[in-house]
Amino acid sequence: MTVRSRPIVEVAVGILLKEGREVLMAKRPDGKPYAGYWEFPGGKLETNESMVSALCRELKEELGVTISLNPNDFAELTILEHDYPHAYVRLHVCLVKQWKGDPAGLEGQELAWQSVFDSRLSVDPVLPAAWPMIECLQNYLQQK
Repeated sequence: MTVRSRPIVEVAVGILLKEGREVLMAKRPDGKPYAGYWEFPGGKLETNESMVSALCRELKEELGVTISLNPNDFAELTILEHDYPHAYVRLHVCLVKQWKGDPAGLEGQELAWQSVFDSRLSVDPVLPAAWPMIECLQNYLQQK
């Protein structure tokens, strides 16, 4: 059994899926832990904030998009935990199929659409916690 001495940081993560084939990834800007690494957009939950509210807020702040919460357009995929040197995070990963607005890097981050079915991504390096999210998404899409 592992004993964890650090608090859990709750994080809402949105995987924007375009035309059932491509996902949006963002490059972490300078000044943040793992600057230069690619990840899925999202962010920390604020005190007493629900995961869905946090995801809506973060995607609006980071990308300028408003997501659809219609059950046909939105799905909670999985919850993952990852122990980074700077934080122990619990990642609430959601699939977003519909949104309003054109995603833009409003916090100085570079954006790139990536094929979810390629064996390799064209962006590098990718945050370690993103790989299990990609595998989960691939499994989800293969079942649909």
